[in-house]
Formats: sequence, structure tokens, C-alpha cells
Amino acid sequence: MGAAIDYRAVGSLPALFFDQARALGDKPLLWAKREDAYRPLSWREVEARIRDLARGLRALGIAPGDRVLLVSENRPEFFIATFAIMAARAIVVPAYTTNTPRDHAHVLRDSGAAAALVTTGALAGPLLRAVAEVEDCRRVVGLEPLPALAGPAAERVSLHDWHEVERLGAAAPDDIDALVAAVPRGETCCLIYTSGTGGAPKGVMLSHGNILCNCLGAYDLLKDFGLGDEVFLCFLPLSHSYEFTCGQMFPMSIGAQIYYAEGVDQLGRNMVEARPTIMTAVPRLYETMQARILRGLAKQSGLKRWLFATAERLGRKRYEDAGSLSARERLLDLLCEKLVRSKVRARFGGRLKGLVSGGGPLNPDVGLFFVALGLRLLQGYGQTEAAPVISCNRPFAYRMHTVGPPLKEVEVRIAEDGEILVRGELIMTGYWNQPEATAAVLRDGWLYTGDVGCLDTEGYLMITDRKKDIVVLSGGDNVSPARVEGFLTLQPEISQAMVSGDKRPHLVCLLVPDPDWLREWAASAGKTDELRALSGDEDLRKALAQAVERVNREVSGLERVRHFAVAPEPFSIENEMLTPSLKVRRHVVRRHYGAQLDALYG
Repeated sequence: MGAAIDYRAVGSLPALFFDQARALGDKPLLWAKREDAYRPLSWREVEARIRDLARGLRALGIAPGDRVLLVSENRPEFFIATFAIMAARAIVVPAYTTNTPRDHAHVLRDSGAAAALVTTGALAGPLLRAVAEVEDCRRVVGLEPLPALAGPAAERVSLHDWHEVERLGAAAPDDIDALVAAVPRGETCCLIYTSGTGGAPKGVMLSHGNILCNCLGAYDLLKDFGLGDEVFLCFLPLSHSYEFTCGQMFPMSIGAQIYYAEGVDQLGRNMVEARPTIMTAVPRLYETMQARILRGLAKQSGLKRWLFATAERLGRKRYEDAGSLSARERLLDLLCEKLVRSKVRARFGGRLKGLVSGGGPLNPDVGLFFVALGLRLLQGYGQTEAAPVISCNRPFAYRMHTVGPPLKEVEVRIAEDGEILVRGELIMTGYWNQPEATAAVLRDGWLYTGDVGCLDTEGYLMITDRKKDIVVLSGGDNVSPARVEGFLTLQPEISQAMVSGDKRPHLVCLLVPDPDWLREWAASAGKTDELRALSGDEDLRKALAQAVERVNREVSGLERVRHFAVAPEPFSIENEMLTPSLKVRRHVVRRHYGAQLDALYG
């Protein structure tokens, strides 16, 4: 870890990076898989590449204030390009690797990007199809060879080799320090496009100060762990504000090492290889991890299942009863620590200080599951418009049903209608080229989040729902669909759920069966395991009805699901029913399945 940082005194993110690089020199910074082994780039190596690329971009004509699109998987080049663009005083516009040509065209047009950087040929295809349609983007820089453009775009757009641009910069005068020294803290450094749960994505203008304020809050939060030589494992989309700040900017600010995961399918192996000390993820990942652990447990011997259940029961009791275990239970707990919890921690690399959940609501039962097994899981809350973290549970004072107290130098209050309002340097400067949308959410220095919640007597924030997502039944009662969906997806039979019922007498929902459960059920029933073929199968409905009934016994009368339909395919990023951060796009699901949901009312 580098010297202690006075975040309030830092002028900009690249200024902080260069200070850290001078202090940390040959220590490893970025780790990526090459030839089936993780290999590092040192701070000095990364700094040299950032300087070369920044000067190269300037030599291509990129000027201060220009927007530069960046399309990259999780790899060191994302970090290098981001800081090179910022060091050139341009504005980085990270784009999702799952974007279609239409998505890229929207971001290119909306941001007015003058150039784009892309890492692989597979990612270049959709990007170049969009660039061919958009007048403003005149340059594309590729880490791999770029396919030639055809037609008028071939005359308008110049294609460049990334390494050639770095070599061009290496030969140019080094004016980067002077350029960075002149950057004001309030200058926009990035446009992060919202994931579009409610419609077309908007470009959120974030300044250096916005993100540095978030880094200050994260440092104040995590210093309770005893920060030292920290290791982060980066696997969420880097174009999402959560990973952009918490997985790149904050680790850089404390001199940590950053490992880039090969993908979610390789995450288990990468955790063992990287052995992270702090890890951030979205709730869906924790739900999936819990389901996999429990499925694997079901195949173990009776003794192992008993030990696991005992470890979980005693861990929950420690949390709920403030550690009051009997003498016999303490002995059992020591046994469970050795035989169960140590093995669970080993699956996460063996040296995790804490897991952080953000990007959506975490079911408290899922969080408590991991806490009971010896993994400290802290639920937080935020929005892209807040750079993004607003609040988070503290390492040794967490309440699983809350999202914790506000971060340092962040103020939260609750409006009369229950909406959560936020104030502080972390708040965005606005939506790019959307003054009306900006004025709707930024009023008198407060960010109107659109979320509904309350503060408890200790100042911990509890989220009820998205204001626009709350279901108002025809009788006038308000119901949180996210809460009901959380109970449904905890059932082993159910992978995804979307609850509906606005202006209706009761709730109905659309269910997606868990694929592993479906495979086993189909085999036992002598049926195909193809979901589309089974979506209308009466036997499948009866099996899922048992899961729904279990949930209905746990919730209030207003929250009970009366009828449900089975979706013929999972919600996914590819069919646009999920955002890249795995949130359900309700308006897209309604567009596909609204008729089936309405038909459930008869």
C-alpha cells in the first residue's frame, strides 16, 4: 500500500495515479492471464504505457474535452486506456462489451465521441458497424487488427493500431505532467451510461471529485479491516460505475493489486489463483454461489450435511443473538470452523477480509448464509448518479436487513413521500445533454434517487423499492415486487422471477426455473429439459407451484402470488431482458410477456 492519501487534496484521478506510480515503482499493479498463468504489470510499466498512449492520442488530434469511447473486456488495457484518456484531459466513455451495433450507435451519437478504442476483433465488429453510421466518430484504435470499413465510412474514419499509437506517443514530447497538473477537480472525467432498466441509457457526467469522494468513503469504510497489501479480483463489467469506481479507481488509490478474471464461468478458479482480500459483486452472483454450494452439499454424506447445517445454524445464532452460544455450542462451533468454514473460505482464495454486495438489493437471508459460514458480507447501496456508492454496512457493525449508514461526507435524508435524497461531492454534475432530465433529479443540491426507504434510529438506511417499480394494487395498497421476487428466487426450483400487479387486485408473476433443478426434475420425470418445450407443461407448473406456495406462507396476504406463468427462456443480456449488471429490465420483459401476465387475471 502506498502512502496515506488525503483524498480531499487530490486534484484529479491521473494525478493520484502518477503519485502512486512514483511511490510504488516496480511493485505489481495489474495481473492478467497469459499462457494459462497470471502475470503482472508493475506500476512503472503501466505508467509508461499510459503516458505513451495519452501522448499518442493527442498526436491523433484528441483534444481536452473530447469524448472517447472505450470497448474492452476485463483486462489491463481497460485501466491503461482509461487513465491515458483522462491524462489527455479527454472524457472516457466506457461501453458494455455486450452492446449491439444499435447500442453503440446510441452511445456514440449521444456522447458525440470523436474516437473509439477497442481491444479485440470480436468486439470491433459491432462497434465498427455503429461507427459507420455515426458522423462524429472519426478514429478507431484497435489492440488487434481491425477489419476494413466499406463505403463512405472508409473515407471518413481512420483506423489505427493501438501499439502504433503508443509508439507515436513515445516519440512525442512529454507534456502529460503539465497537462494533468492543470486539471480541476470538478472537471468531467467520464460519461457512464446507465444500464437502461427503464428505457434508453443516459450519460451520467462524473467528475474527478465525484469519484475521489467515493474513494474517500470506501477508504474510511474498509480501513476497519486493516488495509495493507490488498488484492482485488475484477470480474463485473468495467463499464458499470460499480466496477469502474470500486474495482479500478479505489484499488488504485490505495496501491492495491488488481487481478482480471477470465469470466464468470472461470471465477471459482480465478479466486483460488488470485486469492483476493476484498471482493465486490452483485447480489445475483451471491445467490448463484449459494445455490451451487447447496447443490453440491446435497450430494455429500449425511455427516457432512449435518456439519454444514450446524455451522450455518451456529453462525446465524452468533449474528442474531450477538454471539451468545452455550459451552457445548462453542465447542461445536470450533469444530465447524475447522471442518466447514475454513473449506468454504478456501473456495474464495483463503484470505478474504470481506465481500461487498452492491448494484441491487441483496436478500438478507443470502447475506446471512455467507456470514454464518465465516465470510463477512457487507451490503451497500448506490447509483451511477452518485459515482456510485452512497451507503454500506461497516465491517464490524453490519445489519443484514439494511444497506448501512451513509459513507463519509455523504448526507442522506428521506422526503415526505419516502424517496431517498442524497447530497455530497459524490453527486454527478448532470446527464449529458439532458438538462430537463438533470433538473428532474438534481434539486437544491440534492439527488432525488427514485428509491424509497427509511433510516433507522442508528442512521442505517433501509431500501423499500424503486419508486417507479412499486406496485399499487387496485385497492390502493403498495407492494414491493423486489421483496417478493427475492423470496421466490431463494427457492431451489426458481432462478428468476418478475412480479406484476399494478392497478390489479393481486400479484401474478413470471418464473424462470433454475436450470440445474430443471435438468434433474426433467430426468426424474422422463421429459426433455428444454425450457421452451416445457414452459406449458402441467407437471412443471405443479412442481413450481409448490415453491410459490412456500413463499406465500412466508409473506403477507397482499404479497402473495395468486397465479404465475413460466417463461420459455431465461432473462438474459442477449435478449435484453437483463442489464449487463444482471438487473431485470422490467419494461422489456413486459413487452415480451405482458399478454401472458395479463391473461393470468382471467
